[in-house]
Amino acid sequence: MNSETLIEFLKRVIRDSTRKIFLILDNLKVHHSYVVRDWLNKHKEQLEVFFLPSYSPELNPDEYLNCDLKVGVHSQMPAKTKDQLKNNTISHLRKLQKLPNRVRRYFKHRKIAYAA
Repeated sequence: MNSETLIEFLKRVIRDSTRKIFLILDNLKVHHSYVVRDWLNKHKEQLEVFFLPSYSPELNPDEYLNCDLKVGVHSQMPAKTKDQLKNNTISHLRKLQKLPNRVRRYFKHRKIAYAA
């Protein structure tokens, strides 16, 4: 992840929106870069960013996905190559795409209900 990648993502987030977007980010260093800050300042009518407190993975919904992914990948036959690991990871993520209720349940946890 770098500033350019994040800005490309942010452009995609606001591209088709007709309303202001409120986005919650963790404190990855790139999220606070000058380049990103400048871009956000130029787009503050379209997008407002809020940051999670430092060192608070329990408040980050991404961590619930990461946990689900780790359990799903490690419950399969152990990967012996990088390609096998990649395939197992993609397979589990595709499975989650078909199970939106499972992903919604991440947000039922009391620590991240704020994001629902």
